[in-house]
Amino acid sequence: MDTIGDRYHRLHPGSLSRYQQAQRLLPDGVTHDTRWMTPFPIYVTHAQGPRKWDVDGNEYVDYVMGHGALLLGHSHPDIVEAVTDQVAKGTHVGASHDLEIQWAQRVVDLIPSAQKVRFTSSGTEATLMALRLARAYTGKDKVIKFMNHFHGWHDYVLAGGGGSLAGVPDATLSTMVVLEPNDISLVEQTLSGDDNVAAVILEPTGAHMGVEPVPPSFLDELRETTRQHGVLLIFDEVVTGFRTSPGGAQARYGVTPDLTTLAKILGGGLPGGAVAGRAEMLDLIQHRGDPAWDADERVRHPGTFNANPVSAAAGSKALELVATTNANARADAMAQRLKDGFNRTLRRMEVPGCASGVASIVGVILGVPHECDGEICGLSLDQIRQAMPPQRAAALKRSMLNAGIDTMGGSRFLLSATHDEREIDRTVNAFEEALTVMRSEAFI
Repeated sequence: MDTIGDRYHRLHPGSLSRYQQAQRLLPDGVTHDTRWMTPFPIYVTHAQGPRKWDVDGNEYVDYVMGHGALLLGHSHPDIVEAVTDQVAKGTHVGASHDLEIQWAQRVVDLIPSAQKVRFTSSGTEATLMALRLARAYTGKDKVIKFMNHFHGWHDYVLAGGGGSLAGVPDATLSTMVVLEPNDISLVEQTLSGDDNVAAVILEPTGAHMGVEPVPPSFLDELRETTRQHGVLLIFDEVVTGFRTSPGGAQARYGVTPDLTTLAKILGGGLPGGAVAGRAEMLDLIQHRGDPAWDADERVRHPGTFNANPVSAAAGSKALELVATTNANARADAMAQRLKDGFNRTLRRMEVPGCASGVASIVGVILGVPHECDGEICGLSLDQIRQAMPPQRAAALKRSMLNAGIDTMGGSRFLLSATHDEREIDRTVNAFEEALTVMRSEAFI
C-alpha cells in the first residue's frame, strides 16, 4: 500500500509543479498561513456547490468552504448574478451607493447587537476597529482576550495566540491581558484588580472555530461580570456570524454583546468585514460639526474598499438568502449527520476521539479516550490542545485529500447548505480510509 506521502505526490503532480514556481515568488509559496502545508498545497481551478476540482483533475468534497465564508456553497447562482450585474455597473464608484444601505440593513435585521454598522475590508480590520472604539468610548487602554482565541493578525490580538510575536512591540502587548478561557473567576479577579480595562473580546463558541469550546454558560457569566464592572463585551463573530444561527452565536445563546465583529459569510464570498453594535459607540466615528471633535477627538476610519459595491452586492444577497431560506437548518442537519458518522466510525475502529461542534462546524479530536455529547467536547482545554499535534493533523489533512476530501487544517469541517447526504456519506467513508492508513503509519 502507498504511504500517505507517496499517494499524495502521485495524485498531485500539477500542484507540485505550481508550488515550485510559487516558492520563487511568494513567501512559503502561499498567500495565507493556513494554506501552507507539507509537502505542498493543492491548486484549485474551479468550484461549485460543495465541491471543487484541482489542476490535476481531482474532485473534492470541500469543507474549507472559503475559510467558512461560503455557507451557501460555491458559486451560488443568485450571488453570481448579483455580482455580475454590479461588476458591469462599476467595481468601485468612489462614492456612497444604495447597496451599502441595503447591506447594513440586512446586518441590523439579523444581528441582535447591531444598531449601527461600519464596514471594513476584512475581519482583522473589524477587530482592530472594535478595539479602538472600545478604548475611545471608555477612555481605558487594556483589553482582555483569551488564550488561543483568534481575532485576526494585527498586533494587539496576536497576544495569547500561541505563536510567534515577531515584529510586535512590547508596548502594544502590554495593553492586552490574556486569560485562560471559561473561568469567570479569573475575569472577575482581573477586573476587580485593574480599572484600566476597556473591553473583553472572545470567539463566542471557542478557539479554533470552536474546537476548544466555550460553554454557553460562560457567555452569560461574562456578560453579567462585564456589565457589573462597566467593561464592554465584544463578540468576534467573524466565524460564527450568520452561521451559528442567522443572528450568530449571540442570537443562538441569547447573550447580547456591546460590539460585534463580522466578516466571512457577511461578504457572500467576497472580501468584507464590519463592526456592529450600540449606536452610541459606532457614532464615535461620526462628525458632529464641532471643529475640535471632528479634528481631534472622533475615531477616524478611512478605507478604500469599505463597503465596496461588488462586495456589498454579494453580501447583501447572501444575507437575504440566510434570512429567507433554510440554509442554516440544512447545513446544521448535514453537520449532525457527519458527526454521527464520524463517531460511529471511531467507535467501530476503536480509535479514541470524537467529532463535535456547534451548528455547521465539526471538529475532530483523535487519540484521547473520553465522553462527548457531540456539541461540546468533554476534554479539558489542555487535553484538546495535546490531542491533535501538528503531525497528526497534517497526516489527517493529507490522507483526506488523498481520498477526495478537503478539510480546514485537517481537523475542522465547515459545512454549507449545499452539502447533502451523498457528500456526507462519501466523507465518512473517506474518514475510515484515512484512519486506516494513519494507523498503519503510526499517526494514531
